[in-house]
Amino acid sequence: MPTIDVSLPTDLEAEFERVSSEEFVNREEAAEELLRLGIDAYEVEPSEPEETDFAEEYADEMFDTAEEPGERFDETGDL
Repeated sequence: MPTIDVSLPTDLEAEFERVSSEEFVNREEAAEELLRLGIDAYEVEPSEPEETDFAEEYADEMFDTAEEPGERFDETGDL
């Protein structure tokens, strides 16, 4: 099992000691469980590249760059 070293502020270390002695069999079990809960709460989703729908992208581009029909004529009604 990998081993890590963590530096904690004094108040957090005291809280960890209290929780680990009240809720867990030993410090190692407490550290494992609390890290797991923290990682689970973070909910990191794997990043999967999205497939590009070129037809949809092209249609969006066309709508973004299209002119309104009334904008084709100048003030005199000419093209």
